[in-house]
Amino acid sequence: MIEAAHPRTAAHPPDADEHVGDRAVAATAAAFAAAVGSGELNLPLPGGGRTRERWAALAAVAEQDLSLARLAEGHTDALAILAELGASSPPSGSRWGVWAAQPPGPGLEATKTGSEWRLHGIKRYCSGAHSCTDALVTAAAPDGNRLFAVSTRGLAPVPGSWPAIGMAASDTFDVRFIDIVAAPVGEPDSYLTRPGFAHGGAGVAACWYGGARGIAKTLLAAAAERDIGPHGLAHLGAVDIALHTARTMLHTAADEIDADPYDRNGGGRRRSLRLKSLIEETATEVIRRVGRALGAEPLCHDEAHARRVADLTVYLRQHHAERDLARLGELVAGGGTTW
Repeated sequence: MIEAAHPRTAAHPPDADEHVGDRAVAATAAAFAAAVGSGELNLPLPGGGRTRERWAALAAVAEQDLSLARLAEGHTDALAILAELGASSPPSGSRWGVWAAQPPGPGLEATKTGSEWRLHGIKRYCSGAHSCTDALVTAAAPDGNRLFAVSTRGLAPVPGSWPAIGMAASDTFDVRFIDIVAAPVGEPDSYLTRPGFAHGGAGVAACWYGGARGIAKTLLAAAAERDIGPHGLAHLGAVDIALHTARTMLHTAADEIDADPYDRNGGGRRRSLRLKSLIEETATEVIRRVGRALGAEPLCHDEAHARRVADLTVYLRQHHAERDLARLGELVAGGGTTW
């Protein structure tokens, strides 16, 4: 089983710069490398009949360590993308990230000279910036938005570009690309139009669920140790309902993906939006209710719990909130619902 990183037992990697020398980052990077090297992250591909198993593994990592889960989820998503788009299998032991965020502002551009593609610019929100050996990155190309595979050698993470406390151990930085050779993966726009794009997005929700489960266990443990009062028990009951509902929806979504892996019925986008929105709301409710039930005590005196709350608060903002709800509403208004 993948072990959570612990900052107090981390070894400082010899080739790390001062910022990466932070013990939490180093420990998470070491745990990530160990999990990849042992084969523990060779998970079943989504849609292959074992999607429940895939998501359960990601949720289990997230329950212990959300920063590690972010790296694990990116690596396993990259392997699924490479397989879906017909790319060669990556070398054994290589550690992959998926750097596909495209926030407003200057981004990454791809140019082609002869048969060679090169990347220039800044890519933001690159988790595993120092700890990944390779990455799949999106970039604007003359023929559309493209996906490229790159080695992280020669890349320049921008120091200080992740000052946040939440997800601090995920090794997330902006990365500068200066004339970096890249290999195209798939055709223009195929990263977004492939069926697995929705499947992969739904998989992120499994990590959010696992993180919420870890936070909820702090309340469960408190209830087992002492009298938390009727209000605390009421919050525990509400958390139980929320997490049970989330788990049921994860199982249903996984089964639907396995039944229609190529999304021939066209339900993948709606499914992903529904699932992510429900899990985001569930995780937010768990954070709120555990805080109200137990007060400041675990946030101030339980390092692991405080880190989970900070990490999950940041991780959930990968969800696009009302924008995703509006996209779902458009699909529902167009006749895309069964209720």
